[in-house]
This record gives sequence, C-alpha cells and structure tokens, in this order.
Amino acid sequence: MAGHECYHCKQWVEEGEAHDCWTTTEAALTADLSEDLKDAWERLRETAADFGDQRIYASHKSIMFSRAACYFFVRPKRKHLEVCVFLGRTLRVPQVKRVDRASRSKIVHVLHVTHRDEVEAPITDWLREAYDFSAAPAARGTAKRPRPVRRTVKRTSAAGKRKPKRGTKKARRRSPRS
Repeated sequence: MAGHECYHCKQWVEEGEAHDCWTTTEAALTADLSEDLKDAWERLRETAADFGDQRIYASHKSIMFSRAACYFFVRPKRKHLEVCVFLGRTLRVPQVKRVDRASRSKIVHVLHVTHRDEVEAPITDWLREAYDFSAAPAARGTAKRPRPVRRTVKRTSAAGKRKPKRGTKKARRRSPRS
C-alpha cells in the first residue's frame, strides 16, 4: 500500500488519509497531569477567562491566551505548569525562573506553577497586566537620531595661513624631525 511516514510524529499515514499531528486540544495536553496540576490549570484558565474577550486555543505543546497577540501561554509539563507571560517591563522576583526579550517591546517571564494555591496575587496581577498590555497599541521603535554633523576645524597659523594636518605629506615635509 502507498503511504508515507510523517516526518514529525513518525506515524504511518496511508495515501489519501487525512493527517494533522500538529492539531491538538486543551484536553489532550492536560489529560496526563496530576490532580494538583489539573486544579492549578483550571484556576489559571478561569482567572484568564474572566479578564474579558480573548481567544484560548491549543497549539502544539502549549495552550495560548491571546487578544490581538498572545499575552501568555502555558506548557503543561510532568511536574509543573510552565507559564510564560509577556510584559512590557522586567520582573525581578523569586517566582520568575527565566526572563528573555521576545521583541522590542515584549519581555517574556517564565514561571513554574505546581499547585492551585500559587495562582493568586501576584501571578494573577501579572496575567492581568499582560492582558492589558496586549491591548495597548504596539510601541513603535525608537526614532533613530540623526548622526551628528562632523565639522572640521580650520587650523591657522599666527600669520593667518592655513596649517596642514599633522599626518599629511606637506606637514611632514615642513616640520623637521629631530
């Protein structure tokens, strides 16, 4: 029979059979979580859903929360939920495991959540801040300052004659070396 092996998931796909290994669901991503992590996930989702109009969807190994652009996403792991929050400023707190610049205006903060009780202030405050930040118009890059104009200073001697620059041939010929 004709077919091929999917380069991504290594599953055999028959010819003419529909195959989309990239499509996933929230349920599929959270199915293998422990009870504590499932509770934490539900609280995270409820908290974010209460912020207002947004799109919540699964993409590959993450669950994305977005308005016009993604403002945070969750990667379910075996021992924790990896929560990546996009803010316009850098947080320096113990809950943040890693900070990276995502773009000129966005800084991604990686948090690890292991229990439902962790999904409260300040984490919920940061999620709200990210939600509000994502609605703000995109910050334009800083305008480039024009290069300063280099002005050459004319060197003149006491007699009013223009002095040649030090490194030129004329200057070397005129000044005797000792």
